[in-house]
Amino acid sequence: MTLTVSRQMQNKLKMEKPQESFSTNDGRVSDIVTEKFVVESKESASHVQLACSMRYCAFPLHGNGLCIRSTQNPSDQFLILQGHHQSITAIAFGNAVDPPLVLCSASQDYVVVWDLEECRERVLQGLIPRGTVVGTLLGKVLCLRWSPDDRAVAVCAGNKILLLGVENSSVLAELEGHLGPVTAVEFCPWQANTIISVSEDRSFKVWDCCTGSLIYTSSVLTAYPLLSLFIDTESRQLVTGCADGQLWVFSLAERHHYRRVACVDLRKRRASFSARRVRAGLCHQPDESPLPSTHGPEQERADAAFPVLTLAPCDLSLILDPECEFLSSTNCLWIGSSAGLFVFNLASFELEAVLYYKDFGSLSIHVAGSCAVMSETTSHKALCLLTSMFGKKIAMLEINLAVLLESQRSPGAGQRLSVLASSCVLATSPLHFGTDEKKSTKPASQKRPAAKSSVQDRPLVFHSAVRSSGYASAPRATMFSPKTNIKNDGKRSSKCKKSFKWVEYALKDPLPTKLGRQVAAAPRPAAVSCVQYSGDGRWLACGLANHLSLVFDASLTGRPAVFSGHDGAVSSICWSHDRRWLLSAAQDGTLRVWSVRRKELALFLGKDMFSKPIQSAQFYYMDGFILLSSGSECHLLKYHIDTCRDEIKRYKQKSWSKPVFRLSMTGGVDVTSLSAVNDFYSHVVLTAGRNRTVEVFDLNAGCSAAVIAEAHSRPVHQICQNKGSSFATQQSQAYDLFLTCAVGDGLRLWDLRTLRCERQFEGHPNRCHPCGAAFSPCGRFVACGAEDRHAYVYEMGSSTFSHRLAGHTDTVTGVAFNPSAPQLATATLDGKLQLFLAE
Repeated sequence: MTLTVSRQMQNKLKMEKPQESFSTNDGRVSDIVTEKFVVESKESASHVQLACSMRYCAFPLHGNGLCIRSTQNPSDQFLILQGHHQSITAIAFGNAVDPPLVLCSASQDYVVVWDLEECRERVLQGLIPRGTVVGTLLGKVLCLRWSPDDRAVAVCAGNKILLLGVENSSVLAELEGHLGPVTAVEFCPWQANTIISVSEDRSFKVWDCCTGSLIYTSSVLTAYPLLSLFIDTESRQLVTGCADGQLWVFSLAERHHYRRVACVDLRKRRASFSARRVRAGLCHQPDESPLPSTHGPEQERADAAFPVLTLAPCDLSLILDPECEFLSSTNCLWIGSSAGLFVFNLASFELEAVLYYKDFGSLSIHVAGSCAVMSETTSHKALCLLTSMFGKKIAMLEINLAVLLESQRSPGAGQRLSVLASSCVLATSPLHFGTDEKKSTKPASQKRPAAKSSVQDRPLVFHSAVRSSGYASAPRATMFSPKTNIKNDGKRSSKCKKSFKWVEYALKDPLPTKLGRQVAAAPRPAAVSCVQYSGDGRWLACGLANHLSLVFDASLTGRPAVFSGHDGAVSSICWSHDRRWLLSAAQDGTLRVWSVRRKELALFLGKDMFSKPIQSAQFYYMDGFILLSSGSECHLLKYHIDTCRDEIKRYKQKSWSKPVFRLSMTGGVDVTSLSAVNDFYSHVVLTAGRNRTVEVFDLNAGCSAAVIAEAHSRPVHQICQNKGSSFATQQSQAYDLFLTCAVGDGLRLWDLRTLRCERQFEGHPNRCHPCGAAFSPCGRFVACGAEDRHAYVYEMGSSTFSHRLAGHTDTVTGVAFNPSAPQLATATLDGKLQLFLAE
């Protein structure tokens, strides 16, 4: 195997395009993309596995020539290694960063391993460099991959995977089982003996390369061949891309058994990304370019096919703003396709940036046949080696990732909305009404006259047997005497009914995963639509489809308190901050406020008050208001509940409510869900509409603050905010996180300050029934219901579930964390309540 450097070839390649910046489609000079060099080959290198590292790039030249060029300074002298007799089909660099740097190339005749430093030294000495042949006549090789220790090379030849040893040029293992050509293979980073492969048979397989046995094989995933493969070490997930532009994400965690996490249609993500840019004013129409169309029907067909050619890691840790991106995942992927490059977030399954080759008119390649991408974290640069799909050009692009992200970032992200109030209530704010009225709980027409004397008349009682007035008792001689019989170190006696203690929530306690108790909410099966703990964690309220609202003890022991009066299924239930009142809204269009202690109705809002039925309702602004949605409007009501008991005039309603302010959803669509914080003062109200949007209202300004369009593929049925707990402390940024739930579209975690989806949870089946979700008091976990009779618990830093809670008898429709103890309550469609405790 020899290496020759042709002088004529060097002179020809030196006459390449110089390094230059290109103009974007808006006519301005951009420093996003720079073409480092372009090479014209005699044969097409389309559909060839290319290689790109921190120092060098390698590609086939004129078919059987292996060209190695410097990525740092392309004008340096390059090497052309000759050793293959047939066209090179795959190239791969070793994993070592420092010398010796090894390279493997494959064709139908040979698989050759090259030591680049040795080759360079032999050329300087005037000798002929030689490579090591590790395989002969293996057939067409589509992919090469080095083992983590660079001692072996996995060769995808036809339907087989051959593990070739480098030191002794032997076949270490031969893996057979795929029904089509193997297109990509990867070594598992945390299990060196495990290999994962994908094939044109549309499945992936997991192998044990030591024994040569098959560990797992998937079902047929799609109708198109799988082309690329990537294993993420941080999230322990497998990502594979296919020829129709779909990404399949699977969990490689030990307990998940290769469960599918998500299936992402990259074409739909590209369309939604373009639509967001249009709404942000960054472009006129999705995929619109003012440049004249220079591509023909071949490029249009390539754009329609949209194959995922390569997957490579992309680190955004040094680019994202740490103050703004509290939970933003820097774990992203470069996706190389025929039409362009995409930055894909593995946490939210959304696109962070899009770069189309055709938007840069001076680029030599507009449709790629193959590509290799490598990121440089320190310099915020990425290198992309491209080959033309329909031509014979090979080009190296340098991409400024920081500038690319900045140019496509929505300007709305700089508004810095926050749930925590940063200013006082304005005089023009509808919330100012509540601050003025706090000094007087009754309207002006019902104010009592000022007392003329501080001494009130009392009836005299002269009979010695009656002591109600106190006049017959002797005066007390001792005004104060300390207790001397204390035996419990200042603790209250067990006979005292108010023995509840406020103890800080232990963050180190394990998750409540052990089923402790299960009770039936009603004698007859009735779906439980909503559950919520009181602020002190002592009581659990639930709304049922049989028109009842129940309040259980937190341990689900004893008989519950029953609140009846609705004529329809209870759709929402809410505790007041002082835990004295319970609010319930039902499908009969009425809203009722109950006295928890007296177990009676305290306030009633009928159907005649609103034009449409009440969809959601809750207490707001530290019990200062009632916030509800009716149709397309959100109403803010000031209310007063009379606590004086008059046995003679009990029939007379002294409690009242009156509207203060109302806001309409943008577009006039009906509100499907509503959420606001009541545990502390906050001016922000979150709403979801029938048109799949999430709208943020600022009640301090009395207007709409932001709109998140197409938050889900279906209307949101619940907005769940991280409201924290009085027993646990969280970072202030954590309160800006909220969840949205949609049937068939999983859970999405949003950051209010950036209006971005930070993470997507899709491990639980939810296709028909609306299933609820809840934050843990510590803010580290998310629980949700599912239709497979399980409840799922996710960690905030992972898209795959950490626990799957069994023991349910039907679909889990509601979940609630106890704010004071590690307890999780779940509710099912057949009317059962389950209490999970920490083991």
